Amino acid sequence: MDTEMLIIAVLVALAAGLAMVVLNLLGKKRSAEGQARAGAAKAEEILQNAKKDAQNILKEAALQAKDYQLQVKLDFERETRERKNEIGQLEKRLLQKEDQLDRKTEALETRSQDFGRKERELAELSKKLDAQQAELLDSIRKAVENLERIAGVTAEQAKAELVERIAEEARLEGAKKIRAMDEEFKEEASQKARKMISLAVQRYAADYVAEHVVTAVPLPSEEMKGRIIGREGRNIRAFEAATGIDIIIDDTPEAVILSGFNPVRREVARIALTRLVQDGRIHPARIEETVEKVAKEVDELIREAGEQALFDLGLHGIHPELVKLIGRLKYRTSYGQNIYTHSLEVAFLSGMIASELGLSVKVAKRAGLLHDIGKAVDHEIEGPHALIGADLAKKYGEAPRVIHAIAAHHEDESPHDILPILVQAADALSGARPGARREMLANYLKRLEDLEKIARSFPGVEKSYAIQAGREVRIIVDNMKISDDAATILARDIAKKVETELSYPGQIRVTVIRETRAVEYAK
Repeated sequence: MDTEMLIIAVLVALAAGLAMVVLNLLGKKRSAEGQARAGAAKAEEILQNAKKDAQNILKEAALQAKDYQLQVKLDFERETRERKNEIGQLEKRLLQKEDQLDRKTEALETRSQDFGRKERELAELSKKLDAQQAELLDSIRKAVENLERIAGVTAEQAKAELVERIAEEARLEGAKKIRAMDEEFKEEASQKARKMISLAVQRYAADYVAEHVVTAVPLPSEEMKGRIIGREGRNIRAFEAATGIDIIIDDTPEAVILSGFNPVRREVARIALTRLVQDGRIHPARIEETVEKVAKEVDELIREAGEQALFDLGLHGIHPELVKLIGRLKYRTSYGQNIYTHSLEVAFLSGMIASELGLSVKVAKRAGLLHDIGKAVDHEIEGPHALIGADLAKKYGEAPRVIHAIAAHHEDESPHDILPILVQAADALSGARPGARREMLANYLKRLEDLEKIARSFPGVEKSYAIQAGREVRIIVDNMKISDDAATILARDIAKKVETELSYPGQIRVTVIRETRAVEYAK
C-alpha cells in the first residue's frame, strides 16, 4: 500500500515537474515570438530608412554626374576652340613659308641659269687662253733656242754658271765684311778682350775617361794574404761587408788590390787594412772596430780639407754639408786630375777673370769652387754631375746665380748670365794646362792625325801641321787658289768641322797661312 502511494506521489511530482517545464517553455516561446515581432518591425524600419537614404544618394549622384558632364563639355568646347585657333595660325605660317620657298626657288632657278651662261663663257675663255699659252710657250721655246744658239751654252749651264758666280761674289763679299769687322774689333782691343772673355764657351767632351777605381795595399809578406782571408774566408767577408770595397788577392807579390767606385770608401778601406796589417790582429770584431774608427777619422779629414779650401779662397757662409762634399773631392779624380785641386784652381782663375771684368770676385770664386761639387756624389746619384751639383747647391741654400753657373758650366742648361761662361773658361784653362790631365798615347796620336786630316780635306790646302800638343793647327794654303778674304772663311770652316768631328779638352787654335813669294836669281 505504501509502495503504491509512493509511486503515486512520485508520479504526481513528475507530472507537476513536467507541467512546470511545459509552462516555462510556453512562456519562453511567447517571449521569443514577441522579440521576433519587435525585431522584424525594427528591421522593416531600418530597411525603409536605408531605401530612403539610397534614393537620396542616387539623386545626389545623378546631380553631380550631370554637373561633371556639363563641366567636361564646356572644357572640351574651350580646348577645341583653342586648337582650332592654333591650327589656323599654323596654316597661315605654312602658307607664308610656301610663298617664301616659291620665291627662293624662282631666284635659284634664275641664278642657275646665270651660272650656266657664265660657265659656258668661262669655258670659251679657257680655250682661248690655252691656245694663247701654247703660242706663248712656243715663242719662248724658239727664243730660248735662238739665245742658246747665239750664246753657245744651254739654259741649265747658264743658270749653273750664274748661280756659281753669284755665290762666289757673295762669299767674297762676306769674307770682306768679316775681315773688316775683325779689323774694327782689333782697333777696340780693350772692349773686344772683355767681350771675348765673357762670351768664350770652352767646349769639353771626351770619349774615354781614366778613373782610379783600384788601390794597391803593400804587405810585409805573402803569409799576410792568408791572414787577411781568414779561416774559411771569414776575415775577408767581414772586411768587405764593413767597407763596401772588394779585396782582390791575386799573384801580385806582397800586395792586395782594393776595388770600388766610391773613392772615400776605398780610402777608408786602404787605411783600415794598412793598420790591421801593421797591428797583426785580424779577426771580424777587430776589423769592424778598425773600419769604424778609420771612417770617423776620414770624415774629419774630409771636413778639414773643405774648411781649408774655404780658408785659402777667403770664402764663408757655405753650408757644412757642402763643406764636407768639397773635402770628398780630395779623393776624386778625372782624367788623372785631382778634382779638389782642380776646383781650387777654377775658383782662383774665376776670381781673376771676374776682377778683370769688374764682376764680383767672391761670387765667381764661390761658383768656381762648387762647379764640380756633383762629382762628390755622382757614383750615388744618376745624372750629369753639373745638374747634380746644381741640385745640391739649391738644397743647401746657395744663391740662384751660383746654382745656374754650376748647372750651365757644361751647357746642360743654356747660360743666360756671364757667370757660367766665366766658369767654363776657368774650367777649360785648369784642365788644359800642360800635365793637368792624363791621356792615353794612342788617343793622343789619333787626335793629332785626325786634326791634320780635317785640315787637308779642304780645297786649296797644301800642308797642315798639328803643333803645341794638339792645341794649334797651322795650315799652309795655295795663294793662287785662296785669297786673303777666303782664308778667313777657310779658318772658320775648319774650326767648325773640328768642333763637330773631334773630342778634345780645352780649345784648338786654327791658323791659316797664305803668303806670296817672289823669287829671282842673280847671275
